[in-house]
Amino acid sequence: MRFLSMVKIDARDTNCRPSEKLMADMGRLIDEMTRAGTLIETAGLKPLADGVRVKLEKGGRITVVDGPYAEAKEVIGGYAILEATSKAHAIELTRRFLEVHGTEWDLECEVRQLEMPPQ
Repeated sequence: MRFLSMVKIDARDTNCRPSEKLMADMGRLIDEMTRAGTLIETAGLKPLADGVRVKLEKGGRITVVDGPYAEAKEVIGGYAILEATSKAHAIELTRRFLEVHGTEWDLECEVRQLEMPPQ
């Protein structure tokens, strides 16, 4: 089963920059999980100011709005696609991503199973 683990961060926190130690620790964890076959893909996302929102409205109108967005409180700061044997296993893998951040971060992950196309 595949799961998407989305790392949520506070959009107003401008100090969410990973340290060199965190990047090194994360690199080791990513390498370990990739070798074990439990991590399919992962990445952090560029700042909200570099993003855009593309919206389809009823009636077919499409609008594009450049970031940042004043109303944003929580935003997705990164993601991981996990290969897990169960939801509990996906939660444990996500817990490892959070633990590597140490005690300086206030993070939350949303974990959802991917709907896979029929084979």
